Amino acid sequence: MSIWEQNSENAKQWLEKLLKLMAMSADVQIGVQELGTGPSSCWLIIDSSQLSPQQVELLLANKGEGLDAIQSLANTILNIGVEAAEHQFYIVEINGYRQQRQSELFDWVNQAATQVRQTGQEIELKALSSAERRQIHAFFQEENDLTTESRGVEPDRRLVIRLK
Repeated sequence: MSIWEQNSENAKQWLEKLLKLMAMSADVQIGVQELGTGPSSCWLIIDSSQLSPQQVELLLANKGEGLDAIQSLANTILNIGVEAAEHQFYIVEINGYRQQRQSELFDWVNQAATQVRQTGQEIELKALSSAERRQIHAFFQEENDLTTESRGVEPDRRLVIRLK
């Protein structure tokens, strides 16, 4: 078993235990999906069929704040003692929420990139979670003419897209 597989299995077990402690017992599947999140991303997919509609709503309310909180915990706790260069990024998914949000996000970002290229003026994107900002930074690493940076302090942290 590779280190990635071992870490992913540990993450799966950790999330199942956390959900149980939250009185939301559910199975978790490990997935690998490339949506601009980088090669070391591990998707932890919660089986919503084992949860009530109210429990699912708790996780997805307020633009997925509950899911974001769990994902933030996963990325912090599961990378304790791991060198920054070796961090594995975990994406917590339920009912296709992350995939849908990423699709919307990348459409929005592509429109912003087109505008920056046409006008030469930078654009600030607001109302993004830290995980979404990370995904956009990773997405733009492959662009030759554009770069990104984060500015400000939470909860008003913004992502800026500009020409290199």
